[in-house]
Amino acid sequence: MQNSAERKSRGALNGKVALITGGASGIGRATALLFAGEGAAVAVVDVKEREGQAVVQRIMKEGGQAIFVRGNVTRAADCQLAVQRTIEQLGKLDILFNNAGIIRRASVVETSEEEWDLVMATNVKSVFLLSKYAIPIMAKAGGGVIINTASGWGLVGGRNAASYCASKGAVVLLTKAMAVDHGTQNIRINCICPGSTDTQMLRNEAQQLGKPWEQFLAESAQRPLQRVGCPEEVAQAALYLASDASSFITGITLVVDGGGLASSG
Repeated sequence: MQNSAERKSRGALNGKVALITGGASGIGRATALLFAGEGAAVAVVDVKEREGQAVVQRIMKEGGQAIFVRGNVTRAADCQLAVQRTIEQLGKLDILFNNAGIIRRASVVETSEEEWDLVMATNVKSVFLLSKYAIPIMAKAGGGVIINTASGWGLVGGRNAASYCASKGAVVLLTKAMAVDHGTQNIRINCICPGSTDTQMLRNEAQQLGKPWEQFLAESAQRPLQRVGCPEEVAQAALYLASDASSFITGITLVVDGGGLASSG
């Protein structure tokens, strides 16, 4: 991967302001660092304050601009506050990356009602809420970009992941519906469908299934490229969709999975 100085010199997002949910770790953290390196001011939104503040401090140490907003994305008030704080402290909102998400590895029979509600609220309701508050601001400013994190399991079914598959399938179609509704306002809305990526969430999956990490990692790597992805690789896909390089792209699902779906079925 390129170092931060090299990334910053490209300036693909110079002058932009991005709000990233789940920005304290994993794909969100990698994207926050990459966007900042490309010239964007970044609002990092997460419930994990210590980790989120660490991301902000790193961005600022490297000469960037960032703020941390502690917020639970399942709550309307927190989502509205995150957008308001971004506008107040960073001046505007050009890019919204709805990235926060969780997974519960269980069938429908094994999933409790509380687990179902939590997965759907975190993975789907959050996209609805953040977009609801961000879109009017973007429309008034003449346009913007929204990127939603879905999953390969939003396009095909996965074993023992009923609530997760349902939630990510909803994100895929919500993305398309919003793209249709808001294209005339010059708001581009796309989603990324990562495959297995080396994050804490992937490690949590192994724990939920009671599998040793090395075994689970080897099973997850069974795809054409013979490995799992890195958060930085998914962040590069988000950068493409956030930048003017994708100026005529809206309503798509960009699969970033090392060929996993290409070899399925």
